Amino acid sequence: MTKNFSILVVDDDTSHRTMLATLLTGWGYTIFEANDGEPAIEMVKERYFDLILMDIRMLKVSGLEAMERINKINPAIPIIIMTAYSSIETAVGALKNGAYDYLTKPIDFDKLRLTIERATERQRLQEENQRLRLSLKEQFDRQNIIARSNVMTQLLDTVAQVATSEATVLITGESGTGKELIAGATHYNSTRREGPFVKINCAAITETLLESELFGHEKGAFTGAQRRKEGKFIQAHGGSIFLDEVSEMPLSMQVKLLRVLQEREITRVGGEEVIPIDVRVITATNKNLADLVREGKFREDLYYRLNVVDLYLPALRERRDDIPPIAQHYLKSLAEKNRKEISGFTPEAMDLLVRYRWPGNVRELINTVERGVVLCQSPYVGTESLRLMEEEQLEPAHSTAGFSGEVRPLEEVEKEAILFTLDATGNNKSETARQLGITRKTLHKKLKAYGVMP
Repeated sequence: MTKNFSILVVDDDTSHRTMLATLLTGWGYTIFEANDGEPAIEMVKERYFDLILMDIRMLKVSGLEAMERINKINPAIPIIIMTAYSSIETAVGALKNGAYDYLTKPIDFDKLRLTIERATERQRLQEENQRLRLSLKEQFDRQNIIARSNVMTQLLDTVAQVATSEATVLITGESGTGKELIAGATHYNSTRREGPFVKINCAAITETLLESELFGHEKGAFTGAQRRKEGKFIQAHGGSIFLDEVSEMPLSMQVKLLRVLQEREITRVGGEEVIPIDVRVITATNKNLADLVREGKFREDLYYRLNVVDLYLPALRERRDDIPPIAQHYLKSLAEKNRKEISGFTPEAMDLLVRYRWPGNVRELINTVERGVVLCQSPYVGTESLRLMEEEQLEPAHSTAGFSGEVRPLEEVEKEAILFTLDATGNNKSETARQLGITRKTLHKKLKAYGVMP
């Protein structure tokens, strides 16, 4: 836990500084020393420290002045102040100005160790959260959402516009189409991207627990509530909350959600304190909320509050042009995961993937590709590995390969056929040329003309 953590010890008392440095080195930390506030400031300019342990009284530049200047250079470094009993009031003031904690002299070594461990653990968690946030931002970046079809590229253009606003967003579409991905893209491309992105599935929690999950509860609010709990709305403060399957929310909870949207404040279960919140609400459903409103199963006033911007995510069968690149993308990652050398799909297998209606949408496609990878015993996944046997879910053969069937210039159809086959073979140019019945040289010439190759 302690290895690789660097600590800067700042104290003009040489014997005290040396004693601390020896002690901390023995605990496994990498130690640097400074005999006054000024050299400590210069050292912070030159390199990063995980923690600074600094005396409050020094001859030239005091610990308080050094802390103030260091905080302007790098406010992320936790600073622990050391002080005599007579200066505790000053140390408390230092806490208000940004110090992580203070210790009184003579130093209690057990308390010193515990305080340092808490500080370094906090640093580790902050860095881990930052890495996770960057990872999520990359995952939900528009550029990483596979979209070749016109309908999806238009949707992503709309997401880019909507993301920069504060509007409440309702994402609709069948199960498995990727609504959470669009919700994430909306958040991570907004001005709230540095804030939390909190998700909750309204259908996965019982009615009695949903209110507590969303708004939190006070200690003793109900049987088993042994301590105060903060709800998802508080956790999402400064960011966005994603309410998936909002259509499954009970009517009693719909009233309370409506109040939150109107008043921008919540009250914990069993409490009276009114807590203001700054949260963007993004919701999703696979049902038609307008129909549920007519049936009396969803509040009309809440529906209009949620449906400020409606993003419809089309089913996979409505965007067949996206099937080959999605399938190839997951084939590559799943082949690596299963440690198999697989280059692509056979033409017959890709034809089957494109013609299948995908009632489970992208989620079903991913599962099918994984099954194909697991069962495949050759460099290319064939139809026998996919096992899509439901004939009623197949479109007629004339609509295969994602071609629309409309009359277009021959050059345009040729380009689409070449690029489609290139995708299907996992960018294998020799195999693409073989399947199309042309030479590799001819293929290179055409790809260069399309701007695919330099």
